[in-house]
Amino acid sequence: MLHSINSAKPISNHGLAEFTAVINDSNEDSYEHYLDLHSSAKKPETTIRIEGENYIESDGEGFQIFDDFEGLDGKAVLTPEQGTITWNVPVEESGLYNVRIHYYPMEGKSSAIEREIRINGEVPFNGADFILFDRVWGNENDEIIKDNRDNELRPRQVEQPEWLTTPFIDSNGYFNEPYFFHFEEGNQEITFVSKREPMVIDYIEFYQHVPAKSYEEVKQDYQDEGIEATQGQFIKVQAEDAIRKSSPTLFPLADRSSPTVEPYHVSKLRINTIGGVNWKQPGQWIEWEVEVEEEGLYQIAFKRKQDLLRGVYSTRSIMINGEQPFQEMNLIRFNYNLNWQNDVLGTEEEPYLFHLKEGTNQIRMMVTLGDIAPLLRTIESSVLELNEMYRKILMITSNTPDPLRDYQLERRIPDMLDVFTEQAETIRSVADYLEATTGERSDKVAVLHSTVVQLEDMVKNPHTIARRLDTYKLNVGGLGTWLQTVREQPLTLDYLVISSPGEELPKAEANVLERTKHEIGAFFASYTEDYDSIGNTDMLDESITVWITTGRDQAQILKALIDDTFTSETGISVNLRLVPANILLPATLADEGPDVALQIGEDVPVNYAMRNAAADLSGFDDFNDVTERFRESAILPYRFNNGVFALPETQMFPVLFYRKDILEELNLEVPETWEDVYSMISVLQRNNLEFYLQIDDPMAEGNTVIGPNPAFSMLLYQNNGEFYQEDQKASALDSEISIEAFNQWTQFYTNYKFPLMADFPNRFRVGEMPIGIADYATYNMLSVLAPEIRGLWEFTLVPGTELENGQISHNVSSSSTAVMILENSDQKDESWEFLKWWTERETQIYFGREMESLLGEAARYPTANIEALEELPWPVEDYQNLETQWQWVQGIPQVPGGYFTGRHLDNAFRRVVNANENPREALADYIRYINDEIEIKRKEFNLPY
Repeated sequence: MLHSINSAKPISNHGLAEFTAVINDSNEDSYEHYLDLHSSAKKPETTIRIEGENYIESDGEGFQIFDDFEGLDGKAVLTPEQGTITWNVPVEESGLYNVRIHYYPMEGKSSAIEREIRINGEVPFNGADFILFDRVWGNENDEIIKDNRDNELRPRQVEQPEWLTTPFIDSNGYFNEPYFFHFEEGNQEITFVSKREPMVIDYIEFYQHVPAKSYEEVKQDYQDEGIEATQGQFIKVQAEDAIRKSSPTLFPLADRSSPTVEPYHVSKLRINTIGGVNWKQPGQWIEWEVEVEEEGLYQIAFKRKQDLLRGVYSTRSIMINGEQPFQEMNLIRFNYNLNWQNDVLGTEEEPYLFHLKEGTNQIRMMVTLGDIAPLLRTIESSVLELNEMYRKILMITSNTPDPLRDYQLERRIPDMLDVFTEQAETIRSVADYLEATTGERSDKVAVLHSTVVQLEDMVKNPHTIARRLDTYKLNVGGLGTWLQTVREQPLTLDYLVISSPGEELPKAEANVLERTKHEIGAFFASYTEDYDSIGNTDMLDESITVWITTGRDQAQILKALIDDTFTSETGISVNLRLVPANILLPATLADEGPDVALQIGEDVPVNYAMRNAAADLSGFDDFNDVTERFRESAILPYRFNNGVFALPETQMFPVLFYRKDILEELNLEVPETWEDVYSMISVLQRNNLEFYLQIDDPMAEGNTVIGPNPAFSMLLYQNNGEFYQEDQKASALDSEISIEAFNQWTQFYTNYKFPLMADFPNRFRVGEMPIGIADYATYNMLSVLAPEIRGLWEFTLVPGTELENGQISHNVSSSSTAVMILENSDQKDESWEFLKWWTERETQIYFGREMESLLGEAARYPTANIEALEELPWPVEDYQNLETQWQWVQGIPQVPGGYFTGRHLDNAFRRVVNANENPREALADYIRYINDEIEIKRKEFNLPY
């Protein structure tokens, strides 16, 4: 069955004006407001070109002028990943200009290039502080490689840098046309502030973007120029054969959902599609090359599947040979459908015809938000305003309002009901538009309707608002999640067909017989396929077995890395197996364990070592050289009895997150010491806001070992305390330093009523907890899942303790995962070679970048290798904050019986907080249990006690 894809019908000008008005009222720094301020400005036809090397000022190191760089005829300037560079812009006629840049992406950390744009020293609007410039990626090899089990392997993506010309556009995709910048007549200045990655700039051009003609106009041009439709031409391009991509996440995929996918195998993996959930972020593009024998007019069709966005549609734009063929190709909708289908570009009456030249033609498809963009801008504005109103209500009611009290909120917050009424109307208009466009009411609009219903009911019954705060917060949080979900526009492609009009296209859907055959074959194959072994399992003379306990994606990346570099360089083959996390112990006891175990918990190596089940790595000749890759805080948990029984893979530690906008609103500074925190708490609590300190849930699934609380560890280490005596035969928590730290920790909950449990990322997102201390991985979560507060938050050093010498200590503890060699391994030397290779800088960088390429920014790898972390794609300023905190990190020793320390520390804490016991007495009681367990374990394993 064939489907025609028409270009998206844009929102009416009247409707779009309504949406824009809502945004303008709420944010004076927005791009809409900026355009409104300059709505009467001219759009001069003149083009101004500024050569990159003619800059007037730079601040920072690494700026350099090149001659004839990478095939360029002339000079260009290198702008590094840090610093600022400024050019003079001679403007003869004031007005609004688009800006584009001719640049070359220098080798960096594999992420998009990021710059902040300033006009005459100021960022003109929100969005100009976050301009992204793409890199170009492609498959490392032209041919798809198979493993020895006949599965095709995902091709590695490598950078293919080239000179590119790119306009300054909105990185969020909320605006489909390039940004306008207003310049007054005379000499003006434009400044680039480097935030991430280096680039070489040839020139910057100020111009007027000319929108493409409509299809009717282009069709007339075809007739005027005598360009006719071809006959008998049929070209099929497999989508996985894309030549260029804007992101390393856009690698080819293996799909076994239908027997019609090309190529197909019932049980083996075949690389046969591209896109899917990886091809969803606005601005991402994929490009194919098409060899055409005859110049003329062709129709274009796609075999595609869009089975993830029900009730919404996925939108793409198309460029052919670097230009948009006509206006309708700016917004192409792909509606929801569970099955594969062939879509022909065009209307129901006739397909669109595209002019292709003889020879090689490029077809590029880019993710765009299309006419959903103003809807998203509107909902984002609504989320920010409803969050602000939530905080205003919270300041009066607290987060546990009295259900029997009438707080008279409508009188104390005069604009509350007006805001609720206005936002209900706005959100309903978005829901109505989506339903009218897609023809169905789905889960994608359910959260919009539920929010509208609640807002309208609260307007009618304002006395119920206080007791409905929880559901109000959930609905506003749901709107934020809706933003993220709808902003993502996934689409999977099997192939493209470029053909003469009237040519018959292959069928996209399987018939009943084909589907039945496919399901039966897949069922029987599930009994013969080995899904635990990853990749090639051919064993050389020297081979080791390595177990990994994380996901299949990580295992496949690691296996490809092993085959490419480790085995080829050392001649040692690796049998990599994906196993459950709890299988290592029984397998080791049965003498069926691996040679090497990866990504194991911090408590495991020493527990195995005391049972003579882990190999001592310190006996290898080059051990000391290898440990220089890590900080001592990462090695410390694996030291035992004068040996070291594992090497760290990852290391996590806390940092301080804070909302800049809310602290500024409350006239608060970022706290440097705990005294500053105490001063801040009174202001926060006066406004019913909270400070967050992490507490592990002892009842959480899989939480069999509770480590010492990171907040307590931080206070202990900042005061030069220790967990254990120097000989590790007893706890040191009975020292005055420890007792004072414990008392200070519990007072946050007894005196200041900190919450015992909280979903910090979500409460930080809505502003209920505008500041808190959490592991730095929270950064990845907030970056991806809370786009509406981008630019409103930062992280820095945790609050410190001022010591007697006047120094402020910002010490924190860390948690880590490790790799170890099992004592019963017969291949210890080969296993040690693997450990050295796995923890070295280059391997960790590659693995980290591949993880981020595969799973996105949320999967940024927290490597323990000092040099490798610096080379992962962190924004420069954020990495510097991370590095500064890392210098204050201390590890927690692992001792026999040490698992009682975290558990009983938590027990003592809860007796103080819940039963109001004296902190000194509660801690002293449980220290006896800790010491008893340490003594028992030392006796059990014949250690001095």
